[in-house]
Amino acid sequence: MGKELEKNYSPADIEDRLYQKWLDNKYFHAEVDKSKKPFTIVMPPPNITGQLHMGHALDNTLQDILIRFKRMQGYNALWVPGTDHASIATEAKIVETMRKEGVTKEDLGREGFLERAWAWKEQYGGRIVSQLKKMGSSCDWDRERFTMDKGCNEAVKEVFVKLYNKGLIYRGERIINWCPHCLTSISDAEVEHEDQAGHFWHLRYKLTDGSGYIELATTRPETLLGDTAVAVNPKDERYASFVGKTVILPLVHREIPVVADDYVDMEFGTGVVKITPAHDPNDFEVGLRHDLPIINVMTDDAKIVDDYPAYAGMDRYEARKVIVEDLEKEGALVKVEDHDHNVGVCYRCGTTVEPRVSKQWFVKMKPLATPAIEAVKKDDTQFVPEYFEKTYFHWLENIRDWCISRQLWWGHRIPAFYCDECGEMVVSKDDEAVCPKCGKKMRQDPDTLDTWFSSALWPFSTLGWPHDTEEMNYFYPTSTLVTGYDIIPFWVMRMMFSGLEQTGKVPFDTVLIHGLVRDSLGRKMSKSLGNGIDPLEIIDKYGADALRFTLITGNAPGNDMRFYYERVEASRNFANKVWNASRFIMMNLPEGGVDLNKKPCLTDADKWIISKMNDVIKDVTDNLTKYELGIAADKIYNFIWEEFCDWYIEMVKPRLYNEADETRDAALWTLKKVLIDALKLLHPYMPFVTEEIYCTLTDNENDSIMISAWPEYDEANHFAKEEDAVERIKEAVKGIRNMRAEMNVPPGRKAAVYVVSDKDNVRQIFEESKVFFATLGYASEVFVQTDKTSIDDDAVSILVHEAAIYIPFAELVDVEKEIERLNKEKAKLESELARSEKMLGNEKFVSKAPQAKIDEERAKQQKYKDMMEQVVARLAQLGK
Repeated sequence: MGKELEKNYSPADIEDRLYQKWLDNKYFHAEVDKSKKPFTIVMPPPNITGQLHMGHALDNTLQDILIRFKRMQGYNALWVPGTDHASIATEAKIVETMRKEGVTKEDLGREGFLERAWAWKEQYGGRIVSQLKKMGSSCDWDRERFTMDKGCNEAVKEVFVKLYNKGLIYRGERIINWCPHCLTSISDAEVEHEDQAGHFWHLRYKLTDGSGYIELATTRPETLLGDTAVAVNPKDERYASFVGKTVILPLVHREIPVVADDYVDMEFGTGVVKITPAHDPNDFEVGLRHDLPIINVMTDDAKIVDDYPAYAGMDRYEARKVIVEDLEKEGALVKVEDHDHNVGVCYRCGTTVEPRVSKQWFVKMKPLATPAIEAVKKDDTQFVPEYFEKTYFHWLENIRDWCISRQLWWGHRIPAFYCDECGEMVVSKDDEAVCPKCGKKMRQDPDTLDTWFSSALWPFSTLGWPHDTEEMNYFYPTSTLVTGYDIIPFWVMRMMFSGLEQTGKVPFDTVLIHGLVRDSLGRKMSKSLGNGIDPLEIIDKYGADALRFTLITGNAPGNDMRFYYERVEASRNFANKVWNASRFIMMNLPEGGVDLNKKPCLTDADKWIISKMNDVIKDVTDNLTKYELGIAADKIYNFIWEEFCDWYIEMVKPRLYNEADETRDAALWTLKKVLIDALKLLHPYMPFVTEEIYCTLTDNENDSIMISAWPEYDEANHFAKEEDAVERIKEAVKGIRNMRAEMNVPPGRKAAVYVVSDKDNVRQIFEESKVFFATLGYASEVFVQTDKTSIDDDAVSILVHEAAIYIPFAELVDVEKEIERLNKEKAKLESELARSEKMLGNEKFVSKAPQAKIDEERAKQQKYKDMMEQVVARLAQLGK
């Protein structure tokens, strides 16, 4: 044989070299080829602020397995990579760096800040890309995209203008979610909810006519400054006489009306609510229905505005405390109750979100949501697992208009222009605009678009849209989207309605949802817990293949998984097992190699392993097609480790070591064929180790397993009779091994094996397989017969299907030595039992010792009793 594998498998010595080879040979690159069927995946673009974490590692391993599988199946497989500009996160990171230098955004101005942001992107934005390469990701890096590159910017402008012209994008005053820390609006999907301990403050508002008071409860007394009404339910008879009257707002002493509105829940609290249209989404809607004024009482950073001098400049929580004190002084505070309530917080920084009325840009969602709902109901796009459709439907069926403007500088600037002379507004794809009415140069809107606006276009903007490109016509719609369940509302649904609206087609036919990678205790990995695990450290220690295999084994779609270092070690051990088995096979191959095109006459054992391999090919292909990646991995693992390495290789060793054996060539041919097929099945999971072995085995460094053909099930390789025969032998050998282990028989002690069966076909199977008992069952010789008349009465028996195995007891054990050993063991156990009984019979010990110590001693005593029973029984069996 030519080149050999190194003695030990060292991932660090091969991974970077092989990845560079794949890049140099353009194996990841895909061009339009109409003779092939396309299979397309677009990578969920990681943020340029990000570093590789376990979520990325899982997400990209799943995608790479699918893309490598389909590529080997003959599909024209394209995996489009890229990164996301991540407006809020990136701007926050740059602003924080500048703050340490004593510089603000305003100091630099917009252009200066953007220059700095682009420089930051160039310096750090590629970091996560290089880390993805360490994972073995076989993306088409020639097609790498960025959500703010020229092509994506063109697509964003095209969509914005189209939707605006259709009346689906509008500018208006609406209640939005505002983050006082990030100082920008955020969409509903970017708001997370958590339970917070709070209070119900019961207040009373005095009726203007002096006829009494009306009592209500609020969780936010600081917003009282902006109250413009009090509301009751029109069906609530308790307050029927109050409707149409006015009350005096405490502290502010403003006169506000009592209105009737169905929004009010008669059963909750007092059945009366204060209405603050500027600071509550439901109150805003009530305000619209009753034409109430909108009074904003907070600044961008959630401090009280100057209109209220007593509280001006106070943080909202500080103001709450002072306002409650003042309400008590004024006699307007009735009582305070503890109350836990659900509060929205910013997904990015965790700050409690402030609902506020603001002039923003919105996408009208109902007309876009309806086709996106229908597409999934008609199975144009399917979720795996299917139950995640519920999350998708829940968001789209209950969706509010999407606030898309952000008060940031880093991002796609809104393509709207205003004339300061005459007030005209135009929306344009051009970078500059002149007023169509008065001819003056117009000012562009300072806001940028929500990051998810550009991400929503990712499946088609990356393929050249809005231009009519070959790639767009061939690779779109894409095939499978792989993503976590946490961004179904952020991203999946937005890609769906964007794809349908802009291209008339769904953006992908399948959405494969995966869960989170948690630590070994089941906790979410986070900086605050300090339990994050760096994938690059795992790769440095164990190799990328071990990490990839660990992330997939036992992983079911949609489920969270726990990360255990022991499993990484097991995956590394598996890679070593594959390496050592391959090295053993190669060391035994003849100098001229083995021609797989020249099939020799095969033995039953050869046919058995080929038939087993054939079944695994069928099952694994079926599992991968159904996105059962974890199940497929387990089947590959079990076949290679157990059937191939532990059984077949051990079975054929006598044939390999005997050059005169006429079946030796068949064994070598089978070993090479099965190894190559097994390596191909394993390749999508463990690309590096399989590539190194394959290219060494084929003795061609320019070859690659990743572009070789995926194995296919072949009915001609199904050998039922031979499978049955070898499985019988395996059952018998396992029985012998288990029995010897129970009797503590050392491996070096050989013994005669008698096989008894009254069935001719069964005896024939065992007669033809005697060699396996010597190799695998420690047999000195093997006798196959119809009855047990010649077998000693004390022989140990093992029952198998349609046969019995007998081994003379005296050949397994040196009886005198065994009796001597057992008597020593008996004496030792008697001593231990006496000690234990004395201790547990001691009243002082039982009354004063910790319960755990007493329980431990009782458990020991029971263990000694069980052992004594076994020793006595064994001595009785030996006649002593």
